[in-house]
Amino acid sequence: MEKIIIIGAGVAGLSAGIYARLAGFDAEIYESNVIAGGECTGWNRKGYHIDNCIHWLTGTRKDTALYEVWKKVGALTDDTEYADVSTFLSSVSNGKKATLWLDLNRTKKELIVLSPEDREEIESFIRYVEYAKQCMFPAEKPMDMWKIKDYIEMGKTMMDFPKITKELGNISIEEYAKRFKHPLIQKMLCDYLPKENAITSFLVSYATVVNGNGEIPLGGSLQLSLRMEKRFKQLGGKIFYNKPVASIVVKNRKAIGVTFAGGEAVSADYVISTVDTNVLFGRLIDSKYMPRELKVAYGNPKAYPIISAFQVAYSVPLSEPRDATIFTDIKPLTVGKKTVDRMGIKLYGYDKIYIKDGRCVLQTCINQSHEDFAYWKSLSKENYQAEKDRLVMEITKRIEQEFSQFAGQLEFLDAWTPLTYERYCNAYHGSYMSFTVAPQKKAVRLKGAVKGVKNLQVAGQWTYTPGGLPVAVTSGKFAVQRILKRQKREINI
Repeated sequence: MEKIIIIGAGVAGLSAGIYARLAGFDAEIYESNVIAGGECTGWNRKGYHIDNCIHWLTGTRKDTALYEVWKKVGALTDDTEYADVSTFLSSVSNGKKATLWLDLNRTKKELIVLSPEDREEIESFIRYVEYAKQCMFPAEKPMDMWKIKDYIEMGKTMMDFPKITKELGNISIEEYAKRFKHPLIQKMLCDYLPKENAITSFLVSYATVVNGNGEIPLGGSLQLSLRMEKRFKQLGGKIFYNKPVASIVVKNRKAIGVTFAGGEAVSADYVISTVDTNVLFGRLIDSKYMPRELKVAYGNPKAYPIISAFQVAYSVPLSEPRDATIFTDIKPLTVGKKTVDRMGIKLYGYDKIYIKDGRCVLQTCINQSHEDFAYWKSLSKENYQAEKDRLVMEITKRIEQEFSQFAGQLEFLDAWTPLTYERYCNAYHGSYMSFTVAPQKKAVRLKGAVKGVKNLQVAGQWTYTPGGLPVAVTSGKFAVQRILKRQKREINI
């Protein structure tokens, strides 16, 4: 039986392992941490569970190809329960509130009441969201294997979506927000994602949730990863924990195995790397093999920003609403190298895993990018901790000022920075997503194979901007399908 070695037991690595076993390969996963899941994880503090990943999961609608992938890898089942939520987000300023409901009609009516002078733009926004519902993630096979009929089928199901890319494809969220007269609507549009991102990213995000294809599985991110881990082991796969790979062995331009820190080597017929590409190219294999698309992205951080964050988790009394994501004005606060005057909170009262003794988890997330990572990286150990402590104190004050119901009720649980993601996940500049793409810049889309090294496949969220769980889980599947194609075997697994 041919053997595939998979580097990394995140969602992409687990997916690759599961599909490798389903295709009849011997599969071994080597993971540097003590548990599987990568960034799709969570942890406990003071008896509360803190979730790191899933705000909503693309691919929960049962009539989609992506749902079938989630089901195949054991992450979802037909009996999976989802959180009962009714909003995407709410934004507050100067005593007024705007909400993006899952009910689009309600969103339209309330926004028009808020700002009658924006009626035409509000109606256009709703129409764009309707078009964006058609955007479905291609999950049956990698697009480099598509034939003409596949593109025709996609065109049939996404007839209106090209209207968005044609009209808004080169426009940032910030630029689009300026079309509206009301300042709160402008703020609302810029609250959720970095304002430099393309507006299409925001529209697709909101549409996915509205369309029932972005629900929140109960139990949290870590449990989803553990279900995948269980599925892989049930299929006969093996995972080795606390076992970071030191290098990929390349002989005669072919990957033939991996080595570890002590010099131990393990051979394989194929290697699939699912770690961040900045780790793969330069550490595991020579950087000369890095594809040009990645070199351009790594060399141009302004055009290819990343998303990380400074985050704080608390417990608060459980009250209504239990499931809110709310953004509000705050007294300006410098975090990393940027100063922010808006901040969001997310209440996790929709799932018992986040609830204890009549209290639930509340988290806040302040976006960080390349420059902020450099700031955190420059601090000494003592100054790093002191800065975290300062920010926790300042953020606590601001939450109590803007949300009076939590005054004196915030119990600090944990705080983490971009360096946390780098330390635990080897994440490039602490990013928990792949590159985001500024408007008018070319997206990063890798075809999996590494030019100059046979039998090596690249998977993981860094293969396709902007990354995330859909890219991760499908890229593991696609890596195995590419191997099967080279062997001239059936790719439908």
